[in-house]
Amino acid sequence: MPALKSALIAPPLARAGFLYATLVGVVWGAVLSTGRIRRVNGLFVFTGVPQWAFSRGGSCIGGVYLTDTNAAATVLEHEAVHREQWMRYGLLFPLLYFRAGTDPLTNRFEIEAGLEKGGYR
Repeated sequence: MPALKSALIAPPLARAGFLYATLVGVVWGAVLSTGRIRRVNGLFVFTGVPQWAFSRGGSCIGGVYLTDTNAAATVLEHEAVHREQWMRYGLLFPLLYFRAGTDPLTNRFEIEAGLEKGGYR
């Protein structure tokens, strides 16, 4: 499995996965957003997205952040780290994130992104 994981996160594959996820996020956001759309910290930020379309206060999909109103500067700094994680791991990122657990206080990706900035403390 380590060889497969290494192959999946190789820069060309991770980049392709990141770009694909970003495309999916942009389409999802464009269809559902009723609020402001802007670019911050390398993220496409879609506000006015219905709460059923994302988890917690918002979701990062590739280089896209989807939320209803949770777009404070500190939150966007937190989400920019998730964007970098997507870039590093590509489409393997959602699987690694899920495996790290749903509790943000123990999830290594949430800790790396900053628990306070993400609104978890």
